[in-house]
Amino acid sequence: MNQVNILRAFDLALSTIGLTVLLPLMLILALACKIDVGFSLFKQKRVGRNKKPFTIYKFPTMKVGTPSVATHLVASGSMTSFGRLIRYTKLDELPQLWNVIKGEMSLVGPRPCLLNQIDLIREREEHAVFNVRPGITGIAQLRGIDMSSPGILAVVDKEMISQMSLKLYLRCIIMTLLGKGKGDRIRTQKSE
Repeated sequence: MNQVNILRAFDLALSTIGLTVLLPLMLILALACKIDVGFSLFKQKRVGRNKKPFTIYKFPTMKVGTPSVATHLVASGSMTSFGRLIRYTKLDELPQLWNVIKGEMSLVGPRPCLLNQIDLIREREEHAVFNVRPGITGIAQLRGIDMSSPGILAVVDKEMISQMSLKLYLRCIIMTLLGKGKGDRIRTQKSE
């Protein structure tokens, strides 16, 4: 069994266990999101493996009407108080376990970008980042590098892909579970 198949087997096993164990928490979060913003699940088109678009699932963290742009382009006033909490704890990412089971994502890989992030798409094409499944977490996130720096992000994504091993995969998961790294930054100024 080659490394890609081994990591995929880990993806399936860990995501299935995660969804099973965390289902009660996810139902509570879904209800809380419904109360907070009026809907329980956020769906958005992202760029996947081989540049194929797919629908990503997350718990909503932004107010209704927030533009569908990269997080670093959104004003901090667009995030709800509850959204800030679940984003800080990374709980907003839990529904992506379903994306992993469906084969659209991996637990570890480059974070999937929006279809309108042309600069990042171009940089990732140059570094062959789209040859792999996007991930829920990865080295860039653990280093605090987000999509506001497309050139740096693409280089770090390529570095992660070229060095990927079971050891690195498990290290990224463990560090994420321990709360290391940051999500995409949000502008600090208020909405205009």
